[in-house]
Amino acid sequence: MTSLEKRRVVVTGLGALTPVGNSAEEYWAAISQGKSGIGPITKFDAKDLPTRIAGEIRNFDSLNWVDKKEARRLDPYLKYAIACAAMAVEDAALNVDKVDRTRFGVLVGSGIGGITTLLESHKDLLEQGPDRVSPFFIPMLIINMASGLISMRYGAKGPNSAVVTACATGNHAIGDACKIIQRNDADVMIAGGAEAIITELTFAGFCQMKAMSTRNDEPTKASRPFDADRDGFVCSEGGGLVVLESLEHAVKRDARIYAEIVGYGMSSDAHHMTAPDPEGDGAARCMAEAIRDAGVAPADVGYINAHGTSTPYNDKFETMAIKRVFGPHAKKLAVSSTKSMVGHLLGAAGGVEAIATILGIHHGLLPPTINYETPDPECDLDYVPNQARKQEVEVALSNAFGFGGTNATLAFRRFRG
Repeated sequence: MTSLEKRRVVVTGLGALTPVGNSAEEYWAAISQGKSGIGPITKFDAKDLPTRIAGEIRNFDSLNWVDKKEARRLDPYLKYAIACAAMAVEDAALNVDKVDRTRFGVLVGSGIGGITTLLESHKDLLEQGPDRVSPFFIPMLIINMASGLISMRYGAKGPNSAVVTACATGNHAIGDACKIIQRNDADVMIAGGAEAIITELTFAGFCQMKAMSTRNDEPTKASRPFDADRDGFVCSEGGGLVVLESLEHAVKRDARIYAEIVGYGMSSDAHHMTAPDPEGDGAARCMAEAIRDAGVAPADVGYINAHGTSTPYNDKFETMAIKRVFGPHAKKLAVSSTKSMVGHLLGAAGGVEAIATILGIHHGLLPPTINYETPDPECDLDYVPNQARKQEVEVALSNAFGFGGTNATLAFRRFRG
């Protein structure tokens, strides 16, 4: 199938749960104003850990989305996924009774899945014996259950799958869902990622890796991508899901269209379990592939929502990769990291960052990289420092790079019928 034969795919619905807001609207309003959602950990006693801050979901009541009986059978990450799906479907004004259910699919992933359930069930096993382990333990734990439950909720009988690619999960889910529609295997897809990993065990593991910021006394300033004084990422939780439709399907029902998804790139560093390629090779090839798939020139790209984790290596090598792909145009690009405000949502990062990119195109406003105070000579691009910028953009990329060297880039374009 040539690029000329691909069906056009558009974004018609958005659903988000983030540390700065419990809807896509609240999320966008906060990041447009450069607000941080990072604070002291409240979900467990973190006094013995080097990192005691996180981006937690606040004031979330799952009973707004599921009944009390069902809620008891759901890991937090599943509650986040279901809530985001419901918000995205509502935002899209999608009447599921009028959709061909066999051409309506779901592709939602998670980096780690039901770790809260795993820890609680293990405790039950040790303290009370095997008979006290819930029969819902396995369904609550597994990562594809998010897609399964969402498909059941809406009677979506089309493609039903899940992606697990660490921090690239959300992008891979959206990109794969786009390809399913492009090749005419579905008309509508709900796609993205959800994560709920703020547990003592998870944090102990990341702390042992020395991957997270220890700026505990200044939590709102801890995530500082591309800044010379960055000292690690800030772990967060939440979800980001979108409704994708073929253009024909969206136009037929007179849907509001946020943007068009036009390109998707994938690659592997094949280098190290956790460290990015020091030449930025995998990231560069991934962006180049998304641009090629979109059928645009590098000079057509006006904005990149960077992976921008606030770790010394990632930010340096991602900057290097951008220069490698764009050459002199790299200096004209606007590049920002919304992780500066919401932290790193791991498997949900790609979903919420895709939403930021989509809304940036839709509103003609680029979200900032906050906490950018001390320039790093090795990170010398335009990172939209500290304040949002009014700027019309035709084409934008959103990057996501994960442990295992897995990379995914999405390309979005302003919708023009």
